[in-house]
Amino acid sequence: MKLLVLLASCLLFVASPALAEVETCRFIQAKPEREACYARQEAALAAKRKPEPAITDTRSTDARIIESLQQMRRDDAEVYRSVNGICRGC
Repeated sequence: MKLLVLLASCLLFVASPALAEVETCRFIQAKPEREACYARQEAALAAKRKPEPAITDTRSTDARIIESLQQMRRDDAEVYRSVNGICRGC
């Protein structure tokens, strides 16, 4: 029982800074400051959700794909060699 209380308090302690960051804007009394706070939070969320930039050069993408396939084939060949050495007559 004590362990459960300890774990719950630790979880509350760890999660509270993340929640406090979101909740601070609504307690600001001055409307312009509160709206500015909401705008900053919105910009921070938009930056976190921003997708990765798309690769426009298809030649470099194709080269990376070919290189990764060749590496996989080399790895597969190495695994097959090691299995053939272990399993004799299976």
